Amino acid sequence: MSKVLVIGAGGVSSVCVHKMAFNPGIFSEIHLASRTKAKCDAIAESVKARCGVDVATYAIDAEDVPALTALIEQIGPKLVVNLALPYQDLTIMEACLNAGVDYLDTANYEPKDVAKFEYKWQWDLHDRFKERGLMALLGSGFDPGVTSVFAMWLKKHKLKTIRQLDILDCNGGDHGQAFATNFNPEINIREVTANARHWENGQFVETPPLSKKVAFDFDAVGPKNMYMMYHEELESLARFIPELERGRFWMTFGDAYINHLTVLKNVGMIGIEPIEYQGQQIVPLQFLAAVLPKPETLGATTKGKTNIGDIATGEALDGAGEKTFYIYQICDHEDAYAETGNQAISYTTGVPAMIGAAMMLTGAWAGEGVFNMEQMDPDPFMDMLNKHGLPWQVKELPAPVDF
Repeated sequence: MSKVLVIGAGGVSSVCVHKMAFNPGIFSEIHLASRTKAKCDAIAESVKARCGVDVATYAIDAEDVPALTALIEQIGPKLVVNLALPYQDLTIMEACLNAGVDYLDTANYEPKDVAKFEYKWQWDLHDRFKERGLMALLGSGFDPGVTSVFAMWLKKHKLKTIRQLDILDCNGGDHGQAFATNFNPEINIREVTANARHWENGQFVETPPLSKKVAFDFDAVGPKNMYMMYHEELESLARFIPELERGRFWMTFGDAYINHLTVLKNVGMIGIEPIEYQGQQIVPLQFLAAVLPKPETLGATTKGKTNIGDIATGEALDGAGEKTFYIYQICDHEDAYAETGNQAISYTTGVPAMIGAAMMLTGAWAGEGVFNMEQMDPDPFMDMLNKHGLPWQVKELPAPVDF
């Protein structure tokens, strides 16, 4: 029996739980917990209506390790899927260690008081998971997640080495709002406003946020401005592709988004240090997140497509010198909403979370310790992407990218 506990009740969780319910042969029981049980209940009701599957729901504070440990022990899952906030990764991992259960997440740990996300804290738990005979899989979303698997698939099937790697994340969707983020506003804005970092010649090079902009013509979306920024998969890719000379991450933003973000930054609304207001301590960014539209409410009005993928250049496996390949996935917002009631940004993260869980539960991916996606065989994961709503394509480019 493959019983699973999902923690978190946002849009990504909704997609993941729906997709789990569509695959009862792998996920025999689904349990869902979050700080707000009503959010879990809403997802469970949708899953019941769409899939005919019952989902048990619970209220839990994911930062309360003893309470979370007790809940895990009460349910007895084979796997805990962490789809809560990155702030809670370490407490959930600790509870899994206490309860003796495998762990999966989609984003690496980020302290609340420092806008810095990196794998160090989770990698440091490798020996403890190994000693307990447990597996922890990090970053099983799209980026990170699928983008890392894309790179390793290219390295297995097309390229002997990867010298240059660019990850391109394009959201061509329009939700009709003046300003809204497509995933958790607090995490999104902290990422976008942080200094950009890219890997070059054995070290990370830091540049001001949103200071490098280039245009790119995306299939099924069209020309978009994309900005170089830091994203956590660069850290693991640089570690697991030792020959990598340059690795960069790019994300598209419209002018209206950039203008709104600039104003919010200038007036102090994206600060993460508490301020006192009418006798209460308030974090400006958390207040902003509370008043912005919730990402899970955007699905009904979002139209358009996403296009996310890797462009990799390196020595070809066929001995024909250096080649460049572009591997990517296009997802339609309206199709994602029709299937799960969520827009494509949630869909493209929630589906890989389900697939990563399936890899672990079926034994296709196994190990003892803490692992990143790059360390696993890409083929079974890539096969499931094609079968479960995220078909991908690959093409050879005539020359390396020049931007």
